[in-house]
Amino acid sequence: MDETFDTVEVTFNEETGIGHLTLNRPDALNALSGQLQEDIVEGLRVLEAENEKRGEIALRAVVIEGAGGNFCAGADISEFSESSPGDSSERAHYNFIMDFPAPVIAKITGYCLGGGLETAMSCDFRFAAEDAKLGLPEVDLGIIPGAGGVQFISELANPAAAKEIAMTGDHISAARAEELGIVNRVPDDIDAETQEFAEKIASKPPLAIQAIKESASVATQTGLREGRQYDRRLFEPLLETEDHKEGAKAFAEDDYEPEFTGR
Repeated sequence: MDETFDTVEVTFNEETGIGHLTLNRPDALNALSGQLQEDIVEGLRVLEAENEKRGEIALRAVVIEGAGGNFCAGADISEFSESSPGDSSERAHYNFIMDFPAPVIAKITGYCLGGGLETAMSCDFRFAAEDAKLGLPEVDLGIIPGAGGVQFISELANPAAAKEIAMTGDHISAARAEELGIVNRVPDDIDAETQEFAEKIASKPPLAIQAIKESASVATQTGLREGRQYDRRLFEPLLETEDHKEGAKAFAEDDYEPEFTGR
C-alpha cells in the first residue's frame, strides 16, 4: 500500500507489518506546517486502517522519517501569525503518536529541532544518524517549546539537561543525545539498523507489544505500587491469548517457530 498526501508519503509492507511515514516538505526542511501536522495524523490513520481491512493486527510497527536528509526543523515560522505555535491543533499529532497502538520509531537525520524534536520524542523509540543535530531553539523567539519539549527531556534525561538545552537553544549532537537518553541508538547504518529493529519489534506478539507500550506510558504517571497493579491487569488477559500459547509452545520446543497473530 502506497498513499501520498500533500506533505506526507505513507507505505505499508504487508509481509513485515511495518508502515513508513515520510515527512515530505524537503525544501522547508520538513517544517511543521498546519497541513503537515494534519497529514501526519491522517497518514497514521491510514496505516491503522490496515488492521480493520485485513481483520487482524496487520500493522506491527511504524517508522517516521523526513525526506531530503532532515527529520524536521521545527514549526513553520511563517504560520506563527496565523495561529499560536502551541495551540491545541498543533499538539494533536504529538498526542496521536503517543496514543498510537503500534510502536512508532523516529528515524532522525539532519536537523531535528523544536517541534521536530518534540515529534521525535512523542515516538516510542528514536534512532539518530551520527551527524544529526537536535535542539529546542524556541527561546531565541522569546517563547518556550509549546508541545512539551522541556517535559519530554526532563523525563527522558533529567530536568537540568532539559533546562540547558531549552535555555541555550543550542544544537546537541546525536552522541550527546544518546548519552542523555534522548535517543535510543546512534547506529553506524541508520537505514539498515532502524529497519532491522522495526522488523524485530514487528515479529513479536502484537497484543503484548501494545500492553508494554501502555504500561510504559502509565509508569510515568503513577507510583510503583499502582503501576504494578496496572501491569497485573494488563497481564492476566494475555494468558488467554493464542499468541501466549504459541510463545509457550516455542519455548518448550526448540525447533518450533511461532506465528503471532494478535489473537
